[in-house]
Amino acid sequence: MRKPTFKVGLSEQPLYARCSATALVRAGYLTALGTRGDSFWVPDHLASLLPRSVMTTKHVGAARWVPRPDAHLEPWTVLGHLAASNRLGRLRLGIGVTDAGRRNPAVTAQAAATLHLLTRGRAILGIGTGARESNQPYGVEWSRPVARFKESLATIRALWDSGGDPVTRDSPFFPLHNAVFDLPPYRGRWPEIWVGAHGPRMFRAAGRYADGWYPVAMMLTRKQYTAGLDQIRTAASDAGRDPSAITPACLFFIVAGGSRDEVDEALASPAIKAFTLNASAQTWLRHGMSHPLGEAFSGAQDILAPEYDEQTVLSATAEVPQALLKECFVAGTATDIIDQVAEWRDHGVRHAVIGNFSAVQRSARRGVAAHIPLTKILRGLRNL
Repeated sequence: MRKPTFKVGLSEQPLYARCSATALVRAGYLTALGTRGDSFWVPDHLASLLPRSVMTTKHVGAARWVPRPDAHLEPWTVLGHLAASNRLGRLRLGIGVTDAGRRNPAVTAQAAATLHLLTRGRAILGIGTGARESNQPYGVEWSRPVARFKESLATIRALWDSGGDPVTRDSPFFPLHNAVFDLPPYRGRWPEIWVGAHGPRMFRAAGRYADGWYPVAMMLTRKQYTAGLDQIRTAASDAGRDPSAITPACLFFIVAGGSRDEVDEALASPAIKAFTLNASAQTWLRHGMSHPLGEAFSGAQDILAPEYDEQTVLSATAEVPQALLKECFVAGTATDIIDQVAEWRDHGVRHAVIGNFSAVQRSARRGVAAHIPLTKILRGLRNL
């Protein structure tokens, strides 16, 4: 039997659920396991990228079971719990992605190395610049996020490569003074670092330091993905690294249903339309619209979703066109979604991670029923 070369993962929000704190994330993990997935991911947020004002039972049927949209469990703890309570299966476990500056990079290096040891070599450290709303409201410095990100990666690599010897390193953000990092790698290998990069400076950093590239599909067109991958591989070659060793991955937010009519109805839900605020002003402009948050708005990196009241959100997204929604989400029946991800494969993607937004709609019944096409999608993608 031909060994699959296309890898598939599932990302689940680690939200507190009414029936059990880990019910949602555990259900996602078991889905990934049951569909023979390759990886399971949780993001690292302190607050949601969806405005809490529309994540209510008035607009989202599933809110009756997940009533606190900003109640994110701490992701490293969650993955450690999953690793300890599920001895079967060999899913790789990833943070997708953590902030470079909110946590000191020495702490991030420790957390990732610990998970790698606990899982016998299955941890992935996904890392990016982070988002304003998980930093600025909590008193964390938010200036120069890309420069801070690059220094964070360099610090993590320096500690991992130290062999336990004290490290002294100058840095404008994270200076080290006889810093000791003595955790060992698992069988000589540290966790892979996957970088959430969406622009030229981040591409260069990914080429220099990363083992995988992990952007969000809604932030790039397919042609931009191909061009970005070329830039990353060039940067890797310039740094004396093997460009082909960098895994080209991508996170896809999906809205699935049993029919296209069901999917169109789900896309019309206020909460799903509100997620388009996370797209950049440039993306909105491609569809002939000005971004409600300003013509220079960069998207998810700068959104402060908890600040937006219900009326503001509903008014801002009332006229969102289907074309914009379908750029932010891979939407359709199971067959539709598999075909669309296949197009991204043709542009270089080799590890697709699915973030399921299908439950963020008015109908709780259809949100639950969307689990059926989700499983078909995860199984079908393995055959690409």
